[in-house]
Amino acid sequence: MKFYNLLIKFRFWLGILSIILAVTINITNGFWPAFILYFIAIIAILSHFFIGPLRLIQEPMEQGNVDEVEKILNMVWFPNLLYKPVRSTYYTIKGNLAMMKQDFDAAEKHLKKSNELGAALPEAEGANKLQLGMMAMQKGDLKQAEQYVRAAIRAGIPDKESEAVAYLSMCQIFMNKREFRAAKDFFRKAKACKPTTKQVVDQIKEIEKYISRIPG
Repeated sequence: MKFYNLLIKFRFWLGILSIILAVTINITNGFWPAFILYFIAIIAILSHFFIGPLRLIQEPMEQGNVDEVEKILNMVWFPNLLYKPVRSTYYTIKGNLAMMKQDFDAAEKHLKKSNELGAALPEAEGANKLQLGMMAMQKGDLKQAEQYVRAAIRAGIPDKESEAVAYLSMCQIFMNKREFRAAKDFFRKAKACKPTTKQVVDQIKEIEKYISRIPG
């Protein structure tokens, strides 16, 4: 696995080296002895631009090594050349990193690009749309937030914690619209997810204090 990761990391330069060697052999011994090196060079260079190094990101992400993740992303020189599902993943990761830095404008820009491309996995699409919905709520654009969160729920959300957040967001949106029956329905769905994250549990407790007194 380590050898394979090194191959991915340096395949562009290995491709360049293969071209140089191929040209040298081509001049001295003819085309066919150099053919395999030309073939290796083409595969290495094209895979660098069309597939990229995103496979290398998993380990540093699990370790929380943000600097290493950013270094790997910086190896993508021309994102528009990436194969569509890979490009979508690239922009999702860029968006998540921007959110960690609280650069919400950049996060929104990257996540919208990923959303337009379509996620490689349905659950990733749901998580992406939920993040866009959260950012729209922070900006006070509840109409846009509702559209994104509804789309996230339809696409499917990968874990119960995030699903509870989605339903709580819809509850807050409908409370603001004074559609209390719908708000209560979304609140019940949020509780049914049985979240354990302190922030989400605290939010449920806070809403529960007054939602039972509201008509509808």
